[in-house]
Amino acid sequence: MRPCRLPVSASEPQPARRTHKRRLLEYALGLPPTCRLHASSMLFFDVKMQNRLPDGAQHYTGHPSPGAQPVCTMPRPIQATIHTAALAHNLHRCRRAAGDAKVWAVVKANAYGHGIERVYNSLRAADGFALLDLDEAQRVRTLGWRGPILLLEGVFEPRDLELCSRLHLWHTVHSDAQIDMLAAHKTLQPHQVFLKISTGMNRLGFAPARARAAFTRLQALPQVESVGLMTHFATADVAEPGLAGAWQTFTHTTADLPGPSSVCNSAALLRHPHIASQTDWVRPGIALYGSSPDASEHTAAHWDLRPAMSLRSQTIAVRDLQAGESVGYGALFTAPHPMRVGIVACGYADGYPRTCPTGTPVLVNGQRSRTLGRISMDMLCIDLTPAPPPQPATAHAGLGSEVTLWGSASTGQVLPIDEVAASAGTLGYELMCALAQRVPVVVE
Repeated sequence: MRPCRLPVSASEPQPARRTHKRRLLEYALGLPPTCRLHASSMLFFDVKMQNRLPDGAQHYTGHPSPGAQPVCTMPRPIQATIHTAALAHNLHRCRRAAGDAKVWAVVKANAYGHGIERVYNSLRAADGFALLDLDEAQRVRTLGWRGPILLLEGVFEPRDLELCSRLHLWHTVHSDAQIDMLAAHKTLQPHQVFLKISTGMNRLGFAPARARAAFTRLQALPQVESVGLMTHFATADVAEPGLAGAWQTFTHTTADLPGPSSVCNSAALLRHPHIASQTDWVRPGIALYGSSPDASEHTAAHWDLRPAMSLRSQTIAVRDLQAGESVGYGALFTAPHPMRVGIVACGYADGYPRTCPTGTPVLVNGQRSRTLGRISMDMLCIDLTPAPPPQPATAHAGLGSEVTLWGSASTGQVLPIDEVAASAGTLGYELMCALAQRVPVVVE
């Protein structure tokens, strides 16, 4: 249905959220004043103001600003939920592993797709925030954070240093060009930087043979107050080759150099806490959001991590297939026997991977089932054929049944995002970051 526009007078009394939403939806459906929607029809209904809500505001409150024109759109029963208690738990778990080291909470890529504003209160117990660019740093400062913020890739052009000064940002230095920028920068406030050393990743950072010269040059600059030492392990998430060689390279290269050190990402922190305890800062990222940093070997539950994002939808149609009938584009799935198939309001335009094959796990009313056929833009198909005991829930599944695509079902059962990602041939990181803007997000 095309959006309908319903003017709201600035002098109109502010109605309750549910009443106002219902009135807008009734108007959109063209119902006469004598007709009223049942409360169950309001599930997942959301009203978004034409003048966009700021990041961090999850819902239209029903209180329009003067002159605003609400846009009423027919809702799809899909919703992502950010679990604040899980975020706080995961941070605490990382802090336990870190020992005496301080913790950077990594919130790059808009907090791995969760939204910086949505996760901030749950992660503000960290000692600092680490992120990628100046826009993200400005957002964290706007939220009221006055502690350290680290730019993980440093500055990209000379004028970025001015904003680093104004926002009191720490920043990584990984190239001679960045040292040149600092040397030419006019500032009354010296900068705190971390010198990055490449120990095997070979993306950013100084080669070990050149690291000491770069450190000496930075220390001599009046624009620099302190120089830390950091690296990023390439193979912390696997047993072989592991990180023993990279750690030895780092310790040998930095021996006797002063300044704080930071080497551990999520995988290094959880798999090698003895290394974390020998450094000053750790940088957990994916672990904060409840995905395993070494999913090929261990589950998130193994590391006592809880999902911080759940993606849920509903069945919007149910079909009975006869043996030999197919479903979906390309007829990739053909029923081997009579089957019940649920059509779910979720597709690759919502961020669900198109590469997920038949058999990708889902939860239906909290019980495991599977996808069938090809994922399309707005829909996917799932198996509702009754399962044998002790999993009878799919026998009662039908129109409007809850389908959990990843994360926690409303009944508490968990479908790990890493399991869905493995079916798609990718990582939980990508699924989180790919959540589409059109998916409504709530925080609980």
